[in-house]
Amino acid sequence: MTPPAAGEEQIIARVAGSVLDVDAAAWDGCAGLGNPFVSHAFLAALEASESVGPGTGWQPAPILVDGADGSLAGALPAYVKSHSQGEYVFDHGWADAWQRAGGRYYPKLQIAAPFTPVPGPRLLAHDAQVMRHLIAAAEAVTDRNGLSSAHATFVEEAQLGHFRDAGWLVREGIQYHWFNNGYRDFDDFLAALSSRKRKAIRKERATAQEGLTIRTLRGAEIEPHHWDAFWHFYQDTGTRKWGRPYLERSFFPRIGEAMGESVLLYLAEKDGVPIAGALNFVGDEALYGRYWGCTVDVPCLHFELCYYRAIETAIELGLARVEAGAQGEHKLARGYVATPTWSVHYIPNPGFREAVADFLERERRAVEREIDFLGEVTPFRKVD
Repeated sequence: MTPPAAGEEQIIARVAGSVLDVDAAAWDGCAGLGNPFVSHAFLAALEASESVGPGTGWQPAPILVDGADGSLAGALPAYVKSHSQGEYVFDHGWADAWQRAGGRYYPKLQIAAPFTPVPGPRLLAHDAQVMRHLIAAAEAVTDRNGLSSAHATFVEEAQLGHFRDAGWLVREGIQYHWFNNGYRDFDDFLAALSSRKRKAIRKERATAQEGLTIRTLRGAEIEPHHWDAFWHFYQDTGTRKWGRPYLERSFFPRIGEAMGESVLLYLAEKDGVPIAGALNFVGDEALYGRYWGCTVDVPCLHFELCYYRAIETAIELGLARVEAGAQGEHKLARGYVATPTWSVHYIPNPGFREAVADFLERERRAVEREIDFLGEVTPFRKVD
């Protein structure tokens, strides 16, 4: 690490072998409580369930900064990666190009909430000085261990400036979020849409709910047999999308026990038997839709559980938005809005950095044009 600037306290950075080795209260004191995916409970459950760790390509390497008094002042949820799976910001082309040029792209350093394309803090600290030291520590880990690069994915906008100031490259992407404009209830939200879209959504909801019972379970209401059912749903989706589900079976009851009211599950039942489910997390400002699956294909049920129920819950809880995961232009017709996301990238090799920077500039212009276009095709009523 670079020495502290004049007037700055000496700050010591270290790399731990596991989030489990870090005191939970100290970690959460740095991370805050607003975003569940950087909480100690969530990251520890990934490790304890062996969803990350040896053999997964996600080797935990949390970077910690201690203050002058020896207490934890900041942290990075960091992993040494041997592949690019489970990140949702795709750099496979970069890896191929670097390896064709004779370089070795893997391992790399990944600063992220694994398997979780949710924007949030990546510099877990409250002090700008500590954030600068965290970035410097990530660069030092990359350089001293001969890693090709370091990547922080789904960085909240408020932290971008710290990375830009350090010279990291910024990449822009798109997700689809729903925003609560002070709606009283779901019908109030529908009133903001065009007549045609209102009718389409009502029809989809009626189709999805016909003959089913849909339950909303939160915290301690989620019992072991509910997790058993949801595991089957998750396996079905994971097998179709990724070939092998990322998360291990024990991850789900672990978060259910450790994260309490932050965990919310929608279950659809037919004749008393669960046939589909959607798992969500409740943050201070947002409802985060994460995992979905089914054993019976019911028309429009995915939209009902993943989008419409989430909107209802967000309104009920007074949350500002719903973030329903990566990709999916079909969310536009259901009231979700194209929203920019960001990742940042540290590439020590000058030639490789220049090539990536050129690509990112061209990609950024294309992404911004797409966001502008998608902003014109929302289902909301046009106001003259």
